Amino acid sequence: MKFIIAVIKPFKLDEVREALGAIGVAGMTVTEVKGFGRQKGQTEIYRGAEYSTNMLPKVKIEVAASDDLADQIVETIQQTASTEAIGDGKVFVFDLGSATRIRTGETGDTAL
Repeated sequence: MKFIIAVIKPFKLDEVREALGAIGVAGMTVTEVKGFGRQKGQTEIYRGAEYSTNMLPKVKIEVAASDDLADQIVETIQQTASTEAIGDGKVFVFDLGSATRIRTGETGDTAL
């Protein structure tokens, strides 16, 4: 199992969510976050307003997935969230030791 974390631009969330649903992702966690990357000291235009890039609004998506679906999820996020501009975000993939569905007690891939 893999745990995938993607940090993307907020206006791309609906498009990414729909694309992930189309490939079979059953659930995800989404959090509004702020951050910056390599673009320190530059400005960026977001929804018509110019912002200093010291802390930009972003969306963090977390998905737990089976090993066989993980690569497809990463590729889908990368293709869907890309604007080919600075600050598009990052995708991180971690090994997931275990997962348990609280309601039923199922574990492993069946809990996903």
